[in-house]
Amino acid sequence: MGINGETPTTQESFMDTYKQILERLARERRVSHSEMVRLVEGANEERLAWASGLAREIRSEHFGNGVFLRALMEISNCCRGGCYYCGLRAENDHLRRYTLSTEEIVGVCREGYGLGFRSFVLQSGEVLGRAEEVAEVVRRVKSEMPEVAVTLSLGEQSAEVYELWRRAGADRYLLRHESATRSHYEALHPKRMSFEGRQECLSTLRHLGYQVGAGFMVGSPYQGAEELAREVEYVGEWQPEMVGIGPFIPQSHTPFADFKRGSVELTLLMVALTRIVLPKALIPATTALASADERGTLRGLGAGANVVMPNLTPVEVRADYAIYDGKKISREESAEGLDLLCEMLQEGGYQPLLTRGDHPDFRID
Repeated sequence: MGINGETPTTQESFMDTYKQILERLARERRVSHSEMVRLVEGANEERLAWASGLAREIRSEHFGNGVFLRALMEISNCCRGGCYYCGLRAENDHLRRYTLSTEEIVGVCREGYGLGFRSFVLQSGEVLGRAEEVAEVVRRVKSEMPEVAVTLSLGEQSAEVYELWRRAGADRYLLRHESATRSHYEALHPKRMSFEGRQECLSTLRHLGYQVGAGFMVGSPYQGAEELAREVEYVGEWQPEMVGIGPFIPQSHTPFADFKRGSVELTLLMVALTRIVLPKALIPATTALASADERGTLRGLGAGANVVMPNLTPVEVRADYAIYDGKKISREESAEGLDLLCEMLQEGGYQPLLTRGDHPDFRID
């Protein structure tokens, strides 16, 4: 008997069908829901290798061997949200909270600029009342370093706040949709957070002209093949410019502390499928993937990712951005380890790119 109790003949027949569905997905960018479920079920070495090979071919057509490097700065770990999986949730009183000042944020961006970065991602928990401060940060960064791209990832905000930040010069906004299935989204969040609210925010961001990033976890509690298939379908329909995908990793002081970690192999398969349906997307090999697997960054790139985000957060607070346990924050995952990262990428056959790294179809005003 073979894998999952299948005979070798059955496995070969399944693989033939699996390849046919994948090839059609690559041609048409969509398949039936039942076929998508079949693609995400039972990730194994052979299926992952086939999907990853297709994903690499597609990525190479649009990006060659280039990998965009973005400097990530976690500007605050304060959050009003209550996501059951996240260590930053408001109810977690085991966390030392911090918020970087305007001067600190701009100063760190200057340091990153000196290292060669031309793309900055400013991320925090979801907070209200800092809209003008964030706008001032963006204005100053864009004024001093006009050729850089600024990405914000500050959670759900009002349309007025998103517009303020866009007018200040923000280029991109990352807001993971978390789940494309309402019932699953509701299983991951308290009632004060709504599926409709998250979708409305994403629509507003697109309307305002941001390059928009969505994303989801793989292996999160209560997630099965149906939900995973819907994630690929959702990003294919919505066409975000960026998609962040990482394995669920539990955090000790959350309601999901005792759930098992998401599969790295299944995460890689989801990266590959996302690349196949979104050929031009900017897809990071996430820190969560690198934290779950020592070779996670290279494996993510091998599955079709084309972005890496080294951490530029000041070292003295970096460990306090504890969204999950065991987060990797040093060596190749840090901005100060840029030389190590570039060496690793080059040895893997990739070309590190310290450019803005916009979506190929995005026109800069």
